Amino acid sequence: MPLKLYYAPGACSFVPHTLLEATGEPYEPLMVKIHKGENYEPAYRSVNPRSQVPVLVDDGEVITQIVAIVTYLAERFPGMGFLPAEPLAKARVLETLAWMNNTVHPTFTHIFMPQKFADNPAVHGDLKRYNTQLYRGMLGELQALVAAAQARGWAWLGGERFGPLDAYALTLLRWGSIAGIDPAGFPVLWAAVQRTAALPHVARVIERERLQLNLYRPG
Repeated sequence: MPLKLYYAPGACSFVPHTLLEATGEPYEPLMVKIHKGENYEPAYRSVNPRSQVPVLVDDGEVITQIVAIVTYLAERFPGMGFLPAEPLAKARVLETLAWMNNTVHPTFTHIFMPQKFADNPAVHGDLKRYNTQLYRGMLGELQALVAAAQARGWAWLGGERFGPLDAYALTLLRWGSIAGIDPAGFPVLWAAVQRTAALPHVARVIERERLQLNLYRPG
C-alpha cells in the first residue's frame, strides 16, 4: 500500500511533499482545500482531528507534524540522506527545522491570519505590521544560515544532500513575498531558493501545487 500525503498547496506540507517526490517511490498525494474549509469537514477530521496539514499515512498509521513526518521519512528512506547520519549533524538540522516550524512559521501566520490570534479586527493591522517586521528579520537569519552553509562548502542547507531545510527555506521566502517582502532583498537566500526550485522533483511539486515562487508586488 503506497504512502499517502495530505497536503495543501503552498502550505508547509510542501516540505514532505518534496521529500516524497525525491524518493521516486509511489505515493498518493491528496490535496486538502483549506481555503474552502475542507480541513474542518468530518472526512478530514477523521484523519486528523486537529484539522492541520500535512498528514502522512503509512499502512493505516497516521503521522502528523512536520518534524515527526520528516524524521519518519528519513528513517523510512535512509538512502536519501534527508537527515545526516552523524548524531550532532542530525541534531543541528532538526534544531533549524524546529526553529523554522515553531518560530518562523507562526510569525507568518500572525501576518496571514491575524484573526486566529485576536478577535478584535481593530488590532489585526498592528499584528500584521509588527509580525512583518519580525518576519523580515527571521528571513535575514535564514539567509545567514545559507551563507554559513556555503562557507562550509556545503551544497545544501543541511550538508551535501537536498533535505527538509531547503524545501522549508523555499516555503518561508515564498511566504515572505506574500507578506510584501521582496525576495531580492535577500540575494543569497533567493539564489539558493531558486536553485532548490530548479531540482526536478521540487519542480514537479511546484507544478502539482500550481505555485508561483515570487508573489511580491511593489507598492
